Amino acid sequence: QVQLVESGGGLVQAGGSLRLACATSGFTFGNYTMAWFRQAPGKEREFVAAIMRNGGTTNYKYSVKGRFTISRDNAKNTVYLQMNSLKSEDAAVYYCAGGRAVWPTVSRSEYDFWGQGTQVTVSE
Repeated sequence: QVQLVESGGGLVQAGGSLRLACATSGFTFGNYTMAWFRQAPGKEREFVAAIMRNGGTTNYKYSVKGRFTISRDNAKNTVYLQMNSLKSEDAAVYYCAGGRAVWPTVSRSEYDFWGQGTQVTVSE
């Protein structure tokens, strides 16, 4: 049974940091491109960051470049999202996802597996 379990969300002040983690099981993690998406109330789910199978190639939403870092530990079957300098517009439910794309794609349809999400709230 495939499972993706996000953790690390919470309430943080603007300018602060959070580190999200997504622990996975039930599939061969090292064969999958992993990504983070987010969804704010009333908005579409949007791409945040993705990382290729070996961690060598990453892709970021323009507005998070330089503030967020995606990484993975294939030995632990876990993908991370380090979020620094958080802004109010970063507040959302953050989801991790896994897919077989050969590129860290932004397309939701390329990802087969999804977690349940973790809430990130940013206060001014």
